[in-house]
Amino acid sequence: MRTDLKKEARQIFEAGLRAVDPNEAVKRSLTLEGNTLLLGEQELDLEDFEGIWAIGAGKASAAMAQAVEEVLGDRISGGLVIVKYDHLAPLQKIRLMEAGHPTPDENGWRATQELVSLVKKLGRQDLVLFLLSGGGSALLPMPVEGITLDEKMATTNLLVKGGQLARLAHPSTLISLILSDVVGDPLDVIASGPTVGDPTTYKECQEVLDRYALKDKLPASVKSHLEEGIEGKVPETPKPGEPIFSQTLSILVGTNMQALKAAANQAEKLGYTSLILSSLIEGDTTEAARFHTALAKEIVMSGHPVVRPACLISGGETTVVVRGQGKGGRNQEFALAAALDLEGLKGVCLLCGGTDGTDGPTDAAGAVVDGDTVARALAKGLNPKEFLAENNSYHFFQHLDDLLLNASSMFFRNLQRVNEKT
Repeated sequence: MRTDLKKEARQIFEAGLRAVDPNEAVKRSLTLEGNTLLLGEQELDLEDFEGIWAIGAGKASAAMAQAVEEVLGDRISGGLVIVKYDHLAPLQKIRLMEAGHPTPDENGWRATQELVSLVKKLGRQDLVLFLLSGGGSALLPMPVEGITLDEKMATTNLLVKGGQLARLAHPSTLISLILSDVVGDPLDVIASGPTVGDPTTYKECQEVLDRYALKDKLPASVKSHLEEGIEGKVPETPKPGEPIFSQTLSILVGTNMQALKAAANQAEKLGYTSLILSSLIEGDTTEAARFHTALAKEIVMSGHPVVRPACLISGGETTVVVRGQGKGGRNQEFALAAALDLEGLKGVCLLCGGTDGTDGPTDAAGAVVDGDTVARALAKGLNPKEFLAENNSYHFFQHLDDLLLNASSMFFRNLQRVNEKT
């Protein structure tokens, strides 16, 4: 029987992280040959542009901006990228501004205003590279006219979402480099799709509000805006196929499936039989954890669906029902629920972590557990069920030293490397 499952689990997870490293992901999709910029299968002659600008938002956008500077260097005219607090990186041409995530704040609103002002000044001879990653929606808060930031925070009806940034950038050439954090990678959903057509309408929004009896909970200004939209008094968001998208291109530079495949390859190198279950796992976090632990128990008992040594790999975005006052995130809660189901089971280890290095409002990416986790906790006077009931997975794993913290540092390793050089 293998004796260091936790160490090997981390190695497998880190292989997945490397596959979607924001800096490397951009450089795989953005290369320069002379005056020709290669973007996947597309080619752009940079002689056709008077200015090259980089804008963006997201938790990984600083590392993405770093990659753009490494590729284009002095060809960059300038730019502005909005990042989560403490996610800065040393850049030469592109300005960084910090803002709140996951809750939008005044700094995000001011930063978005500056980004919009920059984009509005550009024209047909400008090339705009838009760098987008997880967290971009919260970091680009700019309510429509007549709605305050506080009111927006209650509705997330944002100006620069739903194709609106493409409308602002037109007629510039707009290339979006996207690091997906959304199940299935739908471009109109990632960070609310600021550069692609929005197929939804005001009427559909109204139907959703009516279905879930939410309309009366909205601020009066938001309800008024929706009503005016239904009546045709304010324009819909840009729809797919509109002319403003004729000069736009969206490229997925990193996806969940890329991470899963890299993790599976690493598992094979370590001698495991790997099986990717799905990149589309959704639903309640606790139930999803129980599904995975049930599979683990089946493998131990019967060798199905794969024989040991086996490595099951999955990805997605589960949902936590918050009932307590604790601290944690979906990955840590997943791990804690799994630990309870795996109690006493030998030869099984489970790691659950976020590929962006941040799990909820914590400095951890997730946690790692095995069949001894519950016993270790009880020996320390910790009741796992109480911690789970309080949604306090972070402090539970902090006591056991089982938080996945090195993933966060790995996520920023490119930033640290540059800092060491400067």
